[in-house]
Amino acid sequence: MKKILVSLAAVVALSSSMMANVNNQTGCGLGSMIIKDDSTAIMLALQATTNGIFGNQTFGITSGTLGCEKTKFVMNERAQEFVASNMDQLAKEIAIGHGESIDTLAELLEISDKATFCASLQENYNKIYTSQNVEMADVLDNISATTL
Repeated sequence: MKKILVSLAAVVALSSSMMANVNNQTGCGLGSMIIKDDSTAIMLALQATTNGIFGNQTFGITSGTLGCEKTKFVMNERAQEFVASNMDQLAKEIAIGHGESIDTLAELLEISDKATFCASLQENYNKIYTSQNVEMADVLDNISATTL
């Protein structure tokens, strides 16, 4: 019985760290909505377990409910993969206002006025790349909010 409890605690601890999203450590979902206290490992484990049992995070992320943030615009998978693979190069080109990566992104996003798109990206560089550790989804949301 002791081994089962230790194994269960390890699984919960690992899964809660892998689901880190909106709610610092356990992510969004029903568990985070019901159990507001995230000050102890036990409460975090309960949040993660509740989220896992009910499998509601996917619904929350898709619908923007249960404390999850919905992305501001839906992009095709190719655009997401491109940005994820070219974050550094895009940052450099956005800073100077032109480049092959920006042109490719404009095509993937089906932007008709590339010149305006490039100028807007450059003008809003600090709003798009908000920190050195900015994530792909944030960059895409920031591009959407500032240029589209």
